[in-house]
Amino acid sequence: MTQAWTTRKPTALLVLADGTVIEGQGLGATGAIEGEVCFNTALTGYQEILTDPSYARQIVTFTFPHIGNVGANAEDLEDLLPEKSTGAVGAIFKADISEHSNYRAAGGLNDWLKARGVIALCGIDTRALTVHIRENGMPNAVIAHAEDGVFDVEALKARAKAWPGIVGLDLAKDAAGQDVTEWDERPWAWNAGYGKAGNPRYTVVAVDYGTKRNILRLMAGLGARVVVVPPTASAEEILAHQPDGVFLSNGPGDPAATGEYAVPTIRALLETGVPMFGICLGHQMLALALGGETQKMHQGHHGANHPVKDFTTGKVEIVSMNHGFAVAANSLPDGVEETHVSLFDGSNCGLRVKDAPVFSVQHHPEASPGPQDSHYLFQRFFDLIDESKRKVA
Repeated sequence: MTQAWTTRKPTALLVLADGTVIEGQGLGATGAIEGEVCFNTALTGYQEILTDPSYARQIVTFTFPHIGNVGANAEDLEDLLPEKSTGAVGAIFKADISEHSNYRAAGGLNDWLKARGVIALCGIDTRALTVHIRENGMPNAVIAHAEDGVFDVEALKARAKAWPGIVGLDLAKDAAGQDVTEWDERPWAWNAGYGKAGNPRYTVVAVDYGTKRNILRLMAGLGARVVVVPPTASAEEILAHQPDGVFLSNGPGDPAATGEYAVPTIRALLETGVPMFGICLGHQMLALALGGETQKMHQGHHGANHPVKDFTTGKVEIVSMNHGFAVAANSLPDGVEETHVSLFDGSNCGLRVKDAPVFSVQHHPEASPGPQDSHYLFQRFFDLIDESKRKVA
């Protein structure tokens, strides 16, 4: 089938920091913005991907060629603050957005991208771009969309080259809320939507570095009253809520930068013996607090088909991932055990403290989007809380 955009004047550009210019057709919002270009191999869940705060300051290349067929709706957002449009700043598709055909669609993806201020580009060889990222790493770039197709290419090249990138950036403060809130929404049920939790058995304080909604839903669904606090909350402020457990959320940016204020808080919490569970950036924050180190990855892990082995069960799970930094396994100190590892590249995907009810994982067990193989981790957290309560009693 001949695609019309192959003969049209380019209305969007992806300009890499090395001066490479890739032409395509513009979608979504107009303008230009800097970001780090990554690729995501998931086949479904584009709305959840684009609203994941862990993608802040990133431009997501979708390797699946047809995006948009289920449209967009208000139920599939993952960021807590949609008015801030935390999440990806840009999106790249192979083909033009598919006509939506789904009973849950409230509108088309293109209009939704415009409303969120996300700049998108289609009509390029996403396989070639993916290969470029795999061979050269995730490049800094500028994505630009102008309906008239007029660009100052040299200015865009200079802008892409000058942007310092994500290393050294603390993005959690921008991705997270600044108020203390409570969350009581349960997981989605077919033709019923999201229910409300009642009669909670636990109080969990979730430190929001850019958390996803479905993480909070799963904890509420297991009987938790979830109190969400800002990333800068002190240990005293967290403990004032008398938590049965503390959750360290996912989020964007360089963990070492966020750790400047987060690590002292986590270390103070560790001294209290409160059960703790971390995901993604929360995993990295916990590792830093325990004396480990993090490092920038070459191409990162982004997708919903990543194999991870859980050494505590011996099982291999297919999981959802979204991270460009990783914990250096050889940096973990005595008393801290590696629990999960990526079967793609051997990178660390989990840890636990041997003599404390504390553990974390690099992947996204909430499965939004992605497989549900790792849902058990939330029950593992609550089992640790129950065990801790029995010891106190």
